[in-house]
Amino acid sequence: MRSNRAKARAVSMAATLPMLAGALALGIPAAHAADHPLRDPLAGTRPAWATAKADKGATSDGARVSARVYLAGKDAAGLAAYAKAVSDPDSASYGRYLTAKQAQARFGATKAQVAAVKSWLTAAGLKVTGVTRHYVSVSGDVAAAEKAFGTRLHNFAKGSKTYRAPASAASVPQGLAAAVLTVTGLDNAPHMATHDDRLPPPDTVFRNAGPFSSYYGSNTASTLPDAYGTKIPYAVKGYTGRQLRAAYGAGTRTGKGVRVAITDAYASPTIAYDAGTYAKRHGDAAWKTGQLHQALPKKYTNTKDCSASGWYGEETLDVEAVHAVAPAADVTYVGAASCEDGDLLDALGKVVDDHLADIVSNSWGEVEAAQTPDLAAAYDQVFQLGAVEGIGFYFSSGDDGDEVASSGTKQVDSPADSAWVTAVGGTSLAVGKNDSYLWETGWGTDKANLSADGKSWTDFPGAFTSGAGGGTSRTVAEPDYQRGVVPDALAKANSAGGNRVVPDIAAIADPNTGFLVGQTQSSPDGKKQAYGEYRIGGTSLAAPVVAAVQALAQEASGKAIGFANPAIYAKYGSKVYHDVTDDPTGKGLAVARVDFVNGYDATGGLATSARSLGKDSSLSAVRGYDDVTGVGTPASGYVESYRRR
Repeated sequence: MRSNRAKARAVSMAATLPMLAGALALGIPAAHAADHPLRDPLAGTRPAWATAKADKGATSDGARVSARVYLAGKDAAGLAAYAKAVSDPDSASYGRYLTAKQAQARFGATKAQVAAVKSWLTAAGLKVTGVTRHYVSVSGDVAAAEKAFGTRLHNFAKGSKTYRAPASAASVPQGLAAAVLTVTGLDNAPHMATHDDRLPPPDTVFRNAGPFSSYYGSNTASTLPDAYGTKIPYAVKGYTGRQLRAAYGAGTRTGKGVRVAITDAYASPTIAYDAGTYAKRHGDAAWKTGQLHQALPKKYTNTKDCSASGWYGEETLDVEAVHAVAPAADVTYVGAASCEDGDLLDALGKVVDDHLADIVSNSWGEVEAAQTPDLAAAYDQVFQLGAVEGIGFYFSSGDDGDEVASSGTKQVDSPADSAWVTAVGGTSLAVGKNDSYLWETGWGTDKANLSADGKSWTDFPGAFTSGAGGGTSRTVAEPDYQRGVVPDALAKANSAGGNRVVPDIAAIADPNTGFLVGQTQSSPDGKKQAYGEYRIGGTSLAAPVVAAVQALAQEASGKAIGFANPAIYAKYGSKVYHDVTDDPTGKGLAVARVDFVNGYDATGGLATSARSLGKDSSLSAVRGYDDVTGVGTPASGYVESYRRR
């Protein structure tokens, strides 16, 4: 949330004098500089959309502002350096993780820094509303915010709406520059993540129509038209844990002794019943007492704007997928108070502060253009703190391919674009008879409906509907671990210096070859609730599947894997990955799908379509690294490659 003004307002340094010892420790300039204080700008605090052309004038001085001042800690550069060292298999510090308490003592903000920041903010007229290990939250009017942050707040047109934002970058008194990482909340444009999946609204029952295949190719659509010169199979009813464990080389590993956390917004009220029922029905190990935990906020906010009930199915998918692949892993669900970045950051921070798990699955995000640099900095700090503790974060790469169809601009998703997380792309997976792995394609779907006379597919292969997110970041520099693996054509697509390319690794995502999930839903009239099952997909599935595979790998290792990207790329080109391409058979691939028009029964009719596989917008899965599947998917041998020898 940001805005503009023609001229930054001077802020009197005299207001910072009550800092006392904290001020001296931070090296705040002497009082004689008070009338003309030196200030340091906070890069990225003026959003790109806050342009002179979009300027609608000054925001009223009395308008309310709520902001967070994120704390840099005592050694921000040292934090990044240590996070890199402990994550690099070639470093002498590899795996030498710190406890949460040690990380806070070594890199966290000092009491003096916190006191100094609070004094500066209150002296400007802002009210401190909260203090955590990561930030100081404040509220007040525009006039006080302008005084504190040395900028003017204006209203700017953004699309069809108007939002507040700084006219120039916010700044802090020079003596506080080392203590402040960034400030968020000065612009009030929406910063809301979405769950990357193909989930139906959980408040109304959703069912898949049939016919189905029980495994890929088991049921051929013999009465429907050919596609790619042959009869095609019906879509699978939904793979189960047994089939996914076989496809990704689980072997005898179960994730025993490994803790996995899942972050989403809100919380499903029936998660324990649903997860237990699903495991019993499909042969997964029964949940043990105390194996599933929830860490939830005291209250929820923004439930309408965030479509809170839509997140229930996301949690259900994530929890059931992790348990299906790693049935002995301990699972903690950490619910955010809303889908806003600040609340999701709080959920991630809780995992790190309390070291709730070593592996964190996150099936949510937003387009990179919506992720401002100030928020990116706050996310990266949490990811770096996690890395030094041996915690790895796994983020879904998105479900709209290159995002052109949904946003009009070719771009990647965030936080999957962070150089400090493992971005998980998606595939279409064919598991055959006796749980045999047949092939995978990059996930990208074209849909062609059955013609009125039933003799052909209309405009085959049809229009793009969905696909794994990926591509080249415009804001994040190319990380060291991608150099020499990611082709220059991708890495340098947006700048000669190279940028981060997404994803890093991949797993099943295509809802046409998806996962069977069980959830309590309401009847169409809303009067009854009952447990039911349906097929689901999206990189929301890929992320927890990879997180679960990493739990198996950590069991094999005997110690925390931590931030896994350096190790993942170090294995590139070996047989531990399936090298996924868009057309593994060389003949073209499609499945037939029959859906209820109303989503739950045949009263509204049926819709039949052919879904072509391996058609991901402008992105392509090719031999070697690609921007749909990264280095590939885990193969037999991947899990055991982490075993210490």
